[in-house]
Amino acid sequence: MARYDLHTHSTESDGTQPPADVVRAAARAGLDGLALTDHDTASGWAEAAQAALEEGLTFVPGMEMSCMAADGTSVHLLAYLHDPEDPTLLRELTAARSARLTRAQEMAARLGEDYPLTWELVQEHAAEGATIGRPHLADALVTLGVVPDRSAAFATILTGRSKYYVPHHAPDPAVAVELIRGAGGVPVFAHPRATMRGRVVGVEVIESMIEAGLAGLEADHRDNPEPERAWLRELADRHGLIVTGSSDYHGAGKPNLIGEFTTGEDVLAEIERQGTGAAVVRG
Repeated sequence: MARYDLHTHSTESDGTQPPADVVRAAARAGLDGLALTDHDTASGWAEAAQAALEEGLTFVPGMEMSCMAADGTSVHLLAYLHDPEDPTLLRELTAARSARLTRAQEMAARLGEDYPLTWELVQEHAAEGATIGRPHLADALVTLGVVPDRSAAFATILTGRSKYYVPHHAPDPAVAVELIRGAGGVPVFAHPRATMRGRVVGVEVIESMIEAGLAGLEADHRDNPEPERAWLRELADRHGLIVTGSSDYHGAGKPNLIGEFTTGEDVLAEIERQGTGAAVVRG
């Protein structure tokens, strides 16, 4: 049975390995393929695709798009096989990256009032051209010995309830679904019931995303509690959505292991059927 991990990150956003190394990690894990889904960027696709050809793996071009519900709850939307040059989507992604950068700078300034953290130190933890975000702030705090790891940083100093937290611009989830569809992509709601991360949106938000063209739900993810995974499968069945499983791998940045949850060939085939903006690469 073929196994694909459809949610991974590289140094092009907040992972700790270059795209090619993420692909090689997938090969070592015995996977048949993977998607690279860096935050708000497709900049790692070419390197990952070449590595997949060399390793004999299937590569699915993807991205994770940051969204914000009306009540301020963060929503992450996976996009597969979209056109990375679509002008409407590209405009929104450029605005989102700019907002994330400004937000990271402001958070660094606030942290610098209480800890010996500087913007220069934060930049040292991000690859050239990467979208800088809270994970890079976390890595800087780890370097300073303030926290033992990223997970501890997000659970304490960088939580949304912290005095250091700064919100940032992100599109409404339903609007983001429409943008991805407009670019020929296939939108899947990432870890929709990740209650351990904080607030999650209610079913009414998910239904608005479905009406806008949502293709699927990432049910099998370590941050979705087991009972919630069953609920997500029932919801997907009612609305004719696909269901995916993924690791949300970040290299050393998170405890998530590549391939700890996977997606089968039938679901990948449906993603490929719906996606028209980019093509799957088969090694």
